[in-house]
Amino acid sequence: QVQLVESGGGLVQAGDSLRLSCAASGRTFSGYAMGWFRQAPGKEREFVAAINWSGNSRYYTNSVKGRFTISRGNAKITVYLQMDSLKPEDTAVYYCGVRTGSGSIYQLGDYEYWGQGTQVTVSS
Repeated sequence: QVQLVESGGGLVQAGDSLRLSCAASGRTFSGYAMGWFRQAPGKEREFVAAINWSGNSRYYTNSVKGRFTISRGNAKITVYLQMDSLKPEDTAVYYCGVRTGSGSIYQLGDYEYWGQGTQVTVSS
């Protein structure tokens, strides 16, 4: 079994910052990528950011590039999403996922495990 628990969401003003955390347990994640996806009301879940196992490769969707930073903890079973300069359009439920295979880092369907999500609301 794999458990992923997100935390750090909340209600903030535009321009504020939040740091989301995702803690994994239940198995070893050696060699696996971890990523963040988000789902806004009425929209499909979309890719936000991902990081490979070593932490030396980071990937971002264009709309968050330069504002969000994904990182791994030293134990590599925790992943963070530092979100700066938040905008109202960032409002969504943010989900942490683990990709165990060799699929695309950007594709939702290639992530095997998911957390329960954490709500991020950015007011104007």
